[in-house]
Amino acid sequence: MTRLPRSYPAALLIAIIAVMPVGVLLILAQLPDDLFDTRHLSLLLNTVWLTVLTVLGAILLGVPLALLTAYVRLPLEKFWLVLLAAPLALPSYLGAFTLFAACGPGGEIETVLGFATPAVEGLTGASLIMALYTYPFVLMTTRSALLNQDASLVNAARTLGLNLPACLWRIVLPRCLNGIAAGALLAALYALSDFGTPAIMNLDTFTRMIYVEYNAFGLSQAAFLSLQLLTLVALVLYLESRIRVTSERPGHCLCLWPQPWQAALMLAAAAPVSLIALALPLSVFGLWLVRDGGGGFDMNYAWNSIYASLLAAAAAVLVALPVALAALSGRAGRLMERATYLGFGIPGIVMGTALVYIGLKLACLYQTLALLVIAYIMRFLPLAVGSIRSAAESVDGSLVNAARVLGAGPGEAFRRVTLPLTRRGIVAGAALVFLEAMRELPATLLLAPTGFETLATYLWRVYEAGYFGRAAIPGLLLILMSALGLTAMLLGERRAQFGIFEDNRASSS
Repeated sequence: MTRLPRSYPAALLIAIIAVMPVGVLLILAQLPDDLFDTRHLSLLLNTVWLTVLTVLGAILLGVPLALLTAYVRLPLEKFWLVLLAAPLALPSYLGAFTLFAACGPGGEIETVLGFATPAVEGLTGASLIMALYTYPFVLMTTRSALLNQDASLVNAARTLGLNLPACLWRIVLPRCLNGIAAGALLAALYALSDFGTPAIMNLDTFTRMIYVEYNAFGLSQAAFLSLQLLTLVALVLYLESRIRVTSERPGHCLCLWPQPWQAALMLAAAAPVSLIALALPLSVFGLWLVRDGGGGFDMNYAWNSIYASLLAAAAAVLVALPVALAALSGRAGRLMERATYLGFGIPGIVMGTALVYIGLKLACLYQTLALLVIAYIMRFLPLAVGSIRSAAESVDGSLVNAARVLGAGPGEAFRRVTLPLTRRGIVAGAALVFLEAMRELPATLLLAPTGFETLATYLWRVYEAGYFGRAAIPGLLLILMSALGLTAMLLGERRAQFGIFEDNRASSS
């Protein structure tokens, strides 16, 4: 009789807990009598239009910038890549907050520069912000696909008389549809799950109305709206799964060497993106800091963010270990791992709604920090699982077998061999969970204990109260933490590139 891996029982329990929010929403939701009234249709249309426009904007910005950073040899290539990918690290509600405060009559642009700009709000403003902060998803995934393409087909087409733009349109882009679709999927999921940007831009979407219903004690209505939102998420995942392009072997990457004036023109065309997505938030927060000072900011808010995020990171790693090991042990373990990924696809506002109901049923959890940490774990557990599983896959199995031959039991072999060798993945997973928990807004608004303010929730209270100047320090601190996350991501890409180069050298020798 084959013995089950020791990680399976714990992984199965974690997988069951991971899918529990959906079951809670099904129990809690009540079908309203006015399902097809204009209010529900308006919410649906606003959410769908925001998602569609976000995806279109992310593709229109991300694909050209991916071509620029992958194929065009520019001076200071790494600098431009970091600059263009930087909006990925910032939560979009920071951009929405500063753009809302800067534009329009009486905005900061008019106050400082003396000329009025149109107000940015509604569907147009929300779509603009979401596109600016999600295009790096398309940029990074498309760029990765472009770097893996062999330039021989393009060179052959150029030899046969096809010009470069036609080659890019007819040969290069069709071969990287998988990368474009992957980035578009992430942009769509972000648009569906984001709460702060539509709320700040005064756009009624599912996420905003779920929060309104919760505050109005309409928990069953909030649950029903949450299920509708999850249906849209499932539809997006299905559509993305239908886009597949045959993979090809990596080859020599296409290189374009522009004239100095051409390089300057390309960078000038990309400059407005960075100015709006990066320079504007930094300038507005810096202006508020100089003009209003600290604004009564309590550093305990920063400590609360750090403390809750550290607890979530440590607990997520402990929970992720059996799931990651189970995923390496067989098909059943991989199914358990996939179940935990559900949390990452559930918007934070939906996760918060489900856990509020659980908290109401379990008085020991209601309005406690433990419930908030559980929400963080369930939302961001896939980040820790993915990092640990990737590190564990690289461990040479012969080392574990040698330890067993020398008399070590399964537990001792894991503790003395597997665990030390997966330490880098554990640290990386914990860091990712920590950074995401620091920035999480909707779940924190719903689940934080009374009086427990974090940087994100304090920023939201400042927006609601209209005291924009007090947002300077929390905004700058969140940007700083986001920059650390971007640095970790780019360092990971650098290590991956070195690994490819080393593999190429080994194969050539």
